[in-house]
Amino acid sequence: MEPRVSLITLGVADLGRAQVFYEALGWRRSGASVAGEVAFYQAGGLALALWSWRSLAADAGLPEEGGGFRRVALAHNVADRADVDRLLAEAAAAGAVITKLAQDSPHFVGRSGYFADPDGHLWEVAWNPAFALGPDGALTLPP
Repeated sequence: MEPRVSLITLGVADLGRAQVFYEALGWRRSGASVAGEVAFYQAGGLALALWSWRSLAADAGLPEEGGGFRRVALAHNVADRADVDRLLAEAAAAGAVITKLAQDSPHFVGRSGYFADPDGHLWEVAWNPAFALGPDGALTLPP
């Protein structure tokens, strides 16, 4: 298996609500989306899909039950320290719940904060000067 992620699918309770949220953050829905069923968004070199929680569970052969912390946090790294606070405010304005205000990180030289989307999926907004970002936002980890 190649060490890369091609597509991240988030199971959502309300597809329309999720689309409104992500589009309020500036994400653009792809023409590959199927109205009322699944929404696809280009995210740099990978894609994000929003799909109903029930459909995703059925497709994976899992029960529909679930909730709370899902043991996953998606991350959006930024090139500038001030962008952490700006993006958290933007997410809150779009309906996110801020779970951790922006603060300098004790784990690395940088700054980060977290928000949860309307379905509870965690997103970290982080600035880490050791992680280079390309012009397209692609993150390059240090060797």
